[in-house]
Amino acid sequence: MIEIPSDLHKDLVPLAFLLGNWAGAGVHDFPGSQKCNFGQEVSFSHDGRDFLEYHSHSWVLDNDGNKVRPLESESGFWRIDAGRRVEVTMTRDDGTVEIWYGEMADKKPQIDLVTDAVARTAAAQPYSGGKRLYGYVKSDLMWVGEKQTPEVELRPYMSAHLKKVVTAEDVERWAKALPDDMPDDGIAFFK
Repeated sequence: MIEIPSDLHKDLVPLAFLLGNWAGAGVHDFPGSQKCNFGQEVSFSHDGRDFLEYHSHSWVLDNDGNKVRPLESESGFWRIDAGRRVEVTMTRDDGTVEIWYGEMADKKPQIDLVTDAVARTAAAQPYSGGKRLYGYVKSDLMWVGEKQTPEVELRPYMSAHLKKVVTAEDVERWAKALPDDMPDDGIAFFK
């Protein structure tokens, strides 16, 4: 279910499917790095202005699904214009700053992004650009990232399947929104 908060900036309504906290797992595989499964937590929030605030933390998982060590962290800001063009500014923990542009798909919650600019500190790994695809599929958030370096052509390197994290505040809000005439036995609700 996609909820549109009453205080969400009107321009951000097409991005409302991203809002909230998400958690899940995925696969990381890129030449020069060890292939691994990873866990990830992502949050998209807003404060009434015309952007979404984004934070992502991922970590390497062992074969039993336990956290081994941090993998990547990034944060940024997402905007969308009247033509459904999306712009993202993103900073990564490795010293990379990116500007992404893309489009929201027509009639479905899907966003295709491509890097427009990349800046790196001296400590950052070689990186020259990337692509990402985000989609809201059956109430889950899925994404795939591609990247390229001067030595490696553009190729997939990370993908994840994330579930919405339900908080106590969510449950309380939903409970308050239930109609007063709910059946006592619950069975009548499904008839």
